[in-house]
Formats: sequence, structure tokens, C-alpha cells
Amino acid sequence: MRETVPLLTPTWGEEIRATFKLAWPLALANLLQMLTYAIDVMFIARLGDEELAASSLTVSWFGLLLWALMSMNGAMAAVLAAKLGENPKAVRPIRRTTRMGLWLAVFSGLAAMVLAGGLLVPIMKVTGQQSDIIALADGYNSVLIFSMIPMIFASVLRNYVSALGRPYVATAITGLGIIVNGVANYAFVFGNFGMPRLELVGAAIATIITSVIVVLAYVALIRWDRLLHRYRIFANWWRADWPVFWQIVKIGSPIALTVTAEAGIFGAAAFMMGRFGAAELAGHTVALQLAALAFQVPQGVGQATTIRVGYFFGARDRQGIKQAGWVAIAMGAGFMTITALLMLLTPELLLSIYVDVDAARNAALIGFALQYLMLAAVFQLADGVQAVAAGVLRGLQDTRVPMWIAIFSYWVPGMGLAIGLGFFTILAGVGVWVGLAAGLFSAAILLTWRWMLRDRIGLTMRI
Repeated sequence: MRETVPLLTPTWGEEIRATFKLAWPLALANLLQMLTYAIDVMFIARLGDEELAASSLTVSWFGLLLWALMSMNGAMAAVLAAKLGENPKAVRPIRRTTRMGLWLAVFSGLAAMVLAGGLLVPIMKVTGQQSDIIALADGYNSVLIFSMIPMIFASVLRNYVSALGRPYVATAITGLGIIVNGVANYAFVFGNFGMPRLELVGAAIATIITSVIVVLAYVALIRWDRLLHRYRIFANWWRADWPVFWQIVKIGSPIALTVTAEAGIFGAAAFMMGRFGAAELAGHTVALQLAALAFQVPQGVGQATTIRVGYFFGARDRQGIKQAGWVAIAMGAGFMTITALLMLLTPELLLSIYVDVDAARNAALIGFALQYLMLAAVFQLADGVQAVAAGVLRGLQDTRVPMWIAIFSYWVPGMGLAIGLGFFTILAGVGVWVGLAAGLFSAAILLTWRWMLRDRIGLTMRI
């Protein structure tokens, strides 16, 4: 039997404070990360509808691969948390787990570069996109793919600092990335500071510069911080620990497929919207950006609760698991209720973050975006609950069944309704968004149900 260092189960109030302390820097880092991409959208939107449509389709495919692999590497956080819960003084297990996470980032990133570069144009042709938009997207994508590995590498380092109680490091570095990305976009998209005007390609170059600087910032801060440096995660980087590597892959692969199922339906929605026209796709892109921006908070809460539940899982504390899970679900649902009200009551104010709502040239875009934003308000609560519930289950290292729940939810009721209502009724884009909402509600209900049955179905059997 393994030995554990017992943890004192916190009270409900203490758990709320502990979860909030860990979650808010992660949520803020997520929001700042979205703002990094939002800056790209703000600059690209000023180039025109076709450029915005091309970047949206490119990022739909590139982002699908990126988020899937970042999520697979995110399994490292659950493994680290369990090892810390089992023995808070552990050093070698933390170093080896992190090192293998970094190895996985490089291997998976190389594979993703090949897929991202080789399949975008065929996918666009098969889905019937306009030839001029395909040409723009191809040029943008051929440069953007080189940011893949540093982005995944940075996500591993973010999981490391967060699991060790330094989530604010991720927040600070992401904030730095926003500044770098804004300056680089200003320089390369429109040709300022003596740089050439490269438009879409310039936005891709800005992304590469930002991702590399973010990685270097993590390395520097890990070296500088005494606690983070204690584990010497970059020492003997060439030494493999294959059991740990495959443990991360085993836990993380279903997470990657879960994210692929969810992100895939949103990516597919972009290609579907592209068949309705550039204005519909542009309106969809802006409305979805706002929904994605709101999603970053429950996503951060889910990341925090993976760590909190993981601690108690490693320490064999059922009451701690229960408290950590329910506190996080309540936090995610509460926040998304607020964002739903904002979308219903102040939609034009929110859209003005991205585009000039009073400009005549944006009239069609704004009209479509307003319709889609109303539907986004409807699924806010479900989106928040499913994100946190998935994070709770990952803390229990339960990823395989949640993967099947996600695949079913997003691609049966979700995609089924999106295709049926979008292409076979007069609803068109609105029908696609109804399908998105159906998938999120299905996932939220089924994942929460599995969490509620955790003891009965043996998820805590190893405790």
C-alpha cells in the first residue's frame, strides 16, 4: 500500500477560498490568452470580411489541433496534483512528470504541424469555400503553423507552475504576451515601425514572435522563483521516463479527443457558416469570440478543480473531493449566469469590443452577430457547467467515459441539429447555433450526472 501524507480536509468555506485563490489567476490567464487572439481579430477585421473569414477558417482547424494537444498535455496537471497529494515533499516524481510533458509537447507539436499544414486547403475545398478565401487562408496558415510547438510547450510550463501553487505566474506571462502580440500585429499587419505591410501573414508572424517570447518568459521565471526552480525540471532533459510518458498519454488522449469533439463542432460550424457567405461567417466569428471569452472563466475554474480534486484523490480524501467538485461547479454556473444576462441586455456594447457597430459597412455583420449572440446567451450556463464538470472528473483521472459523452453530445444531438436546421430549414445560421446549444446542454447534463454517481460507479474505488 502506498504511503500518503494526510491532508486536513478543509471546511466548505475554506474550500471556496482555496478554489477561488487558484482559479482566478487561471481564469484571468485564459481571458488574457483569448485577448491575445482577439487582438489578431481586431487587426484582421480592419483588413476586410474576406481576410477575417480566411483567418477564422484557418484558426478553426489550427486551433482544433492546438487545443486538443494542449489538453492532452494538461493531463500532466492531474498527475502532478495526485503525486503532491500523495507526498507534498516529492521532488523526483514532479521533475520526471514535467519533463515527459515537455517531451510530449515536442512530439505532438511536430505531428500537428504536418496535419495543420497539409489538410487545411483540402478541407476548405471539400466544404465549398470561396477560392479567394482559400488562397488567403493558405498563406496565413503556412506561417502560423510554426507557432504550434512553442504554444504547446508553454501550456506544459503553465500546468507546472499552476500545480505548484504559482498560477499568477501564468497570468503575468500571458499579460506580457498580449503586449508583445499587440505591438507585433501593429508592426507587421499594417507596416509600422519600419516593418513591411504583410497583412494576414503579418498576423501569423506576430503569433510566432509572441509564442516564443512567452516560452522564454516561463523559463526565466521558473529559474528565478525558488520553489519552481527547486524541482530542476530542465536538468537531464534527455533522460526518458517512459512509464510516466505513457501515463500522461493514457490519461491525456481521451481529454484530447474530448476537446476535439467539442472544438471540432465549433470548427465545423465555421466551415458551415462559410457556405452561407462572408458576412454570415464574420458575424458568427465575432459572436463566437464573445462566447469563447466568457467560457475562459469556467474553463479556469475547471483547470483549478482538476488540481484541487487531484490533491484529495492522491490523499484518499472523499470529503475533500466532494467539496472541491461542488464548489467549482457552483462557481462556473454562477459566473455564466452573469454573462448570459450581459449578452441579453447589452449585446451591441459587447460587439463594439471587436467591430465598429455604427459603421455602415458592418451592418450585415452586426445583424447576424446579434442573432447569434442571443443564442449564445441561452447556452452560457450549460457551457460553464460542462467545462467544470469535465475538470472535476479529470481530477479523478476519469477521462475515457467523459470522452464518449463529449463525442455523443456534440456530434449526435449537436451536429445533427446543426446540419438539419442549418441546411434543410430556413433557419440557416441560426439553426447551426441551435445545434451548438443542444450539444452543450447534453454534455453538461451527462457529465454532471457522472460526477454525482462517482462513488457508486467506482471512480473513487482506489481511495
